[in-house]
Amino acid sequence: MANQKMEPEELLAALAHFTGTTQWYRNRMFPAYSYTDGVKFLAEQAEAYWLIDYVFSNQLVPEIRGQVFQAWKIYVKDNQATMKVDDGNGRILKEFKIPYTDFPLEEFTLLLTDNVLLLLTEY
Repeated sequence: MANQKMEPEELLAALAHFTGTTQWYRNRMFPAYSYTDGVKFLAEQAEAYWLIDYVFSNQLVPEIRGQVFQAWKIYVKDNQATMKVDDGNGRILKEFKIPYTDFPLEEFTLLLTDNVLLLLTEY
């Protein structure tokens, strides 16, 4: 029997408990980057491994490339999303439109620093 998806409130509560990581994970397609226990949990529970791939695959975008610290913010409404990447000081580097997503959270932020993708609570 497959695991049932967590409700958004339950998922946010569970994610708040991640304050560090015991292991770093890699995606074979993007070996220069890694992600934390919390990001792995989010990807599994939200069925959103695509989100990790999305962040890593856009590291070659000229506005983003070479930016050491990045805040990736996803905003979801009516199964469509906007992702904004900023430099951590509120300066938007790039904005992306995602025409369809079933990502369960209306708003969420991931950080990419030193080639590691992590939750805000893990920073």
